Amino acid sequence: MKKLLIYLKDYRTECILAPFFKMLEALLELFVPLVVASIIDKGIGNNDISYIIRMCLILAGIAMFALTVSLTAQYFAAKAAINFASRVRKSLFEHIQTLSYTELDGIGTSTLITRLTSDMNRIQNGVNMTLRLFLRSPFIVFGAMIMAFTIDTRSALIFVGAVILLSIVVFGIIIGCIPLYKKIQSGLDDLLDITRDNLSGVRVLRAFCNEDSEIRQFNRSNRILSESQKFAGRISALMNPLTFIIINFAVIILIHTGAVQVNSGDLTQGEVVALYNYMSQILIELIKLANLIITITNAVACGNRVQEVFEIAPSIISGSVTEYDKTSKYIVEIKNACLRYKNAAEYSLENIDLTVERGQTVGIIGSTGSGKTSLVNIICRFYDTEQGEVIVNGHSVKDYSLQTLRNMIGIVPQKAVLFKGSIRDNMKWGNEKATDNEIMQAIITAQAEDIVKSKGGGLDEVIEQGGKNLSGGQRQRLTIARALVKKPEILILDDSSSALDYATDAKLRRELRNTDFSPTVFIVSQRAASIRYADKIIVLDDGKAVGIGTHDQLLKTCGVYKEIYDSQFDKEG
Repeated sequence: MKKLLIYLKDYRTECILAPFFKMLEALLELFVPLVVASIIDKGIGNNDISYIIRMCLILAGIAMFALTVSLTAQYFAAKAAINFASRVRKSLFEHIQTLSYTELDGIGTSTLITRLTSDMNRIQNGVNMTLRLFLRSPFIVFGAMIMAFTIDTRSALIFVGAVILLSIVVFGIIIGCIPLYKKIQSGLDDLLDITRDNLSGVRVLRAFCNEDSEIRQFNRSNRILSESQKFAGRISALMNPLTFIIINFAVIILIHTGAVQVNSGDLTQGEVVALYNYMSQILIELIKLANLIITITNAVACGNRVQEVFEIAPSIISGSVTEYDKTSKYIVEIKNACLRYKNAAEYSLENIDLTVERGQTVGIIGSTGSGKTSLVNIICRFYDTEQGEVIVNGHSVKDYSLQTLRNMIGIVPQKAVLFKGSIRDNMKWGNEKATDNEIMQAIITAQAEDIVKSKGGGLDEVIEQGGKNLSGGQRQRLTIARALVKKPEILILDDSSSALDYATDAKLRRELRNTDFSPTVFIVSQRAASIRYADKIIVLDDGKAVGIGTHDQLLKTCGVYKEIYDSQFDKEG
């Protein structure tokens, strides 16, 4: 949490002024009991109406001035807290964008969402409350004790005893609640994880009629979280009755002692009322301080959780090469590449060797889990190889700056993802400066022209979040068009035609060969028909390349490929 405080350095003025004005408000509050005592002793005691009116006007003036400084303090505190949280949230999001797939796989999406939302809100609230109350409450507690000593030493000793007992109760409850609140926050993570899975997979749940099971799982996690919160709440709820019991006993002792001293002439009635008011101030501020400490504890715990994300160093570091050789014979060379995912026992890719010339079409085929997506991921450097080397345009991918490398590549991932906005906005993810003509050309190449024409808004037609208002095939074709708008040197289609019929798939592959920028195309597919006419086909089996060649060559030399081909064409004709 301490490391996050550097984001407050540009708001030092606000961090000083907020507590300063709160201290000024507290100082004014400490003078109120003395004015009330004066009204009782001098105004009411002497039946001096003009004095009472004058003192009441002073109280009104103190109240107005205190309100002004309080609002000023809250303004500066809110400004510092909101800007602090905004900067931390922005930096956290930027840091998350630097993490590789390896780190993101380990952290989990639901955890990152919690850090950016719930945790950041708690941190913001903690900073705000700290600037407002962290100095004010102790100042009033000790200030009230000191003011009590200026009135009467004997009575002030009651304050000392009450404050000690109150501190034991308050801080004892806080110490007991801290681990409980940490447990609650972890439970919130688990519940959010379940909620996210259910909402994102709602169609699958309904397809398998598994709603009741998921409802029971959600209710079970929700019940555990609720019970933890109730238990922590019951302990926290002890604070008010215990503190009020202590304060009321202290008030009884104070009034009894004060009455004896008033009877003996050592104290005035106004001074007893002033002592009572100071006791009430101590009670209120100690409760505020207790709640503040709980808030700060939660904020610190959340800050530590956010800091944990900041401390995750990206395993993939951007290189320095920003230029590349377009004249090299091979656009992609993979030499003895081995890839093992984090915490995995076995290699996902092992001893892969592959050379690809410019403009070639390369098919990648294999059974599920054979490493097809892993192979294209090392070309994009989404994951780094453990051994071996991947060379693109004459340089190792590890030498390129990530922006330079990925600007060469247009990738259409397995899961077609579209963002909320117009079709035009989604297409411009590939190239922000693309014209409507360029976008339409890419859409035509991707066999998606009918989608645009069937929508009343054309390129301005709004796509819902995740492309929910489109079919699976429509989403795939638009994501292919988005990659084509980029006009990349290397185009990777990672099983991106699985939802297309064979005729549309064939038209797409034919149009790709006729593009004006002639990309090198990698087609990952489980369909032999999709890669049959590729210039080179690599067959993967359990992470190993068991065959490389053309379709005709592999039918004669690679048993795995022949088995895949025969199984599909026996069934599909």
